[in-house]
Amino acid sequence: MKKNKGSLIVISAPSGSGKTTIARSIMQRYPSIVFSVSATTRPKRATEAEGKDYYFLTREEFQRRIKAGELVEWEEIYGDLYGTLRSEIDRALKEGRVMLFDIDVKGALSIKRHYPEAVSIFVRPPSFDSLKQRLQGRRTENEPALSRRLERVPMELELGKQCDYEVVNDDLQQAIAKVERIILQHTELESIHSS
Repeated sequence: MKKNKGSLIVISAPSGSGKTTIARSIMQRYPSIVFSVSATTRPKRATEAEGKDYYFLTREEFQRRIKAGELVEWEEIYGDLYGTLRSEIDRALKEGRVMLFDIDVKGALSIKRHYPEAVSIFVRPPSFDSLKQRLQGRRTENEPALSRRLERVPMELELGKQCDYEVVNDDLQQAIAKVERIILQHTELESIHSS
């Protein structure tokens, strides 16, 4: 039996656009997908687990890994470093797995440069105002942090045009279905719901 070729699916979006909700929904339907766990220097939230949500590194360790070429992409966002470990990607591809990324758009484009076969999907909010309302409704940030997130949005929307696909999330279930169709076009996945 022929071994499946590994695939990289990169979902990016401005914060609050629903990319994480979409990614989690896809992961539930396709348990064979491997989630790409990013490394970060930001403090761990109470609900997060090491190695599941992020690899939490000190700033010194993160910078050592940058110098050693161990990160495919990295960026400083709001004073914290975020990045993707090359070893994670290479292991998934070697094992013939489908790896799903939930990262910012600059990181997505960087992965695409290193791995041109990666499929990049940009989740676009229906409007700037709806995105602002979603972010305010989450109540996870104070006002300055919220302002910093919103300042990035025009740049993110512009960069999103460089992704292979754009999906507008004005209806969550439809957005999930569109992302799922794109993934199925590019992989050999079978849904747990398809039996």
